Formats: sequence, C-alpha cells, structure tokens
Amino acid sequence: MIQVVDVWRSFGDNQVLRGVNLTVEQGTTTVILGGSGSGKSVLMKHMIGLLKPDRGEVIIDGEHIEHLGERDLQRVRQKFGMVFQAAALFDSMTVFENVAFPLRERTKLSEHEIADVVHAKLAVVGLRGIDDRYPDELSGGMRKRVGLARALALEPKIVLYDEPTTGLDPITTDYVDEMILAAKAKLGVTSVVISHDIGSAFKIADRLAVLYEGVIVADGLPAEVRESRQPFVRQLFALWNQKA
Repeated sequence: MIQVVDVWRSFGDNQVLRGVNLTVEQGTTTVILGGSGSGKSVLMKHMIGLLKPDRGEVIIDGEHIEHLGERDLQRVRQKFGMVFQAAALFDSMTVFENVAFPLRERTKLSEHEIADVVHAKLAVVGLRGIDDRYPDELSGGMRKRVGLARALALEPKIVLYDEPTTGLDPITTDYVDEMILAAKAKLGVTSVVISHDIGSAFKIADRLAVLYEGVIVADGLPAEVRESRQPFVRQLFALWNQKA
C-alpha cells in the first residue's frame, strides 16, 4: 500500500532523511518509532505528498506521487485519513458536527445519509449517544476516538496516526491502542503510526520500523526488531526495559 524508496530530504544544511526505505503492506499496522528530531513527521508528510523528496520515490497504492501536480495529489490524499496528536477537533462543533464535517465538505450526501455514516463510524470506535456533546466535555481518550471516527468518515484506505498516545495516562493509552486495533479489524484499513511509545507499539504493530537520524535502522516483526543488535535500537529497548 505504501512504498518509500531511498528518500532523501534536507532543509538547508539540515539533512533530515538520508535514504529511507519502508514498505507498508495492505491491511497491516506499521509503527514508526523514533525520538524527537529523527525525521518521523517529515517522513509522514512525504507519504501524503505535503513534501516532495530531494531524491527517491514515494509510491501509494501502486502510484508514484513524488512528481504529481496538486490536483492529482488531492485525489491520492483522499485515500488517507489522519488522526492528530491532540485530536484536532473543532471546539465550537458537537461530536456529530465534527464527524460530519468532511462529509459535508467533500460529498453530496443528504443529511439523512450523513447521519447514518456518522453513527456508523462512532459505533466503530465504541461511542454512542454523545452526538450533542462538545469536545471540552470529553475525556482525552474519547476525543481521540472522535478524531478517528472523523478520519474514517470518507472510507480511507490508509489511516495515519501522529503520536496518538502522547500525554495520555496508561488507562487511556490502552483505550487508544484498542481503538487502533478495532479500526483495523472491523474496516481492514492500513495503518501507519508515528510514535515514541514502545509499549503501545508492541501491542498494535504488525511491523516495527525504527528511524534514527533520518535512516531506518531496524525494520521487521516486533520480535525481530527487539532482538536487533543495532546500537541505537539496543539502547532504546534497554531504556524502556529499565522504565518497565
């Protein structure tokens, strides 16, 4: 579903990506682990065409996107849903209005059809009966779930999660992990999760990729990555084991 082939990207003298290679298979969840400044967000922006590589290829669902114009990029972006770190809900809108927003903006569905879709997506993330509540009336985990329902409204093939568990307590983190697993199980979406939460990564990932200084230094099944002898990966898991 996603192929990143030898992607390089710099900003001035700052070389952020240094030949990244990554493959995300259809219907799987890939977690990209890395610390601050490792290039995770820049890599995600290449996947949705917000940035173009200095060199290399980005292939989405079989289509090279690195040289597409804006109109074709918009078409490709419709294959994506995005769940932001802080959910990015509209505070002045109810839960129903938040989830309905992309449907009203980008489809010609009737209000009755929109309501059906909104309630179906809220059901997927385990939320019912909260249509009229506002974001500031919700817990952090509930806001994340509403954000996912909105991301799923247009039936994307791929969902990108940007640090979905940052700042959450362990119980809420577990709810968010279950939400990601449920979306994959019920809808078959392909998921890419940008994270530095190792515990969460092991729970949700089919594959793990570790990004360090702009390079994927480990990539494989979670158990394989955990046994990596690469120095940064060893240090990463050693610190995590100490905290655990």
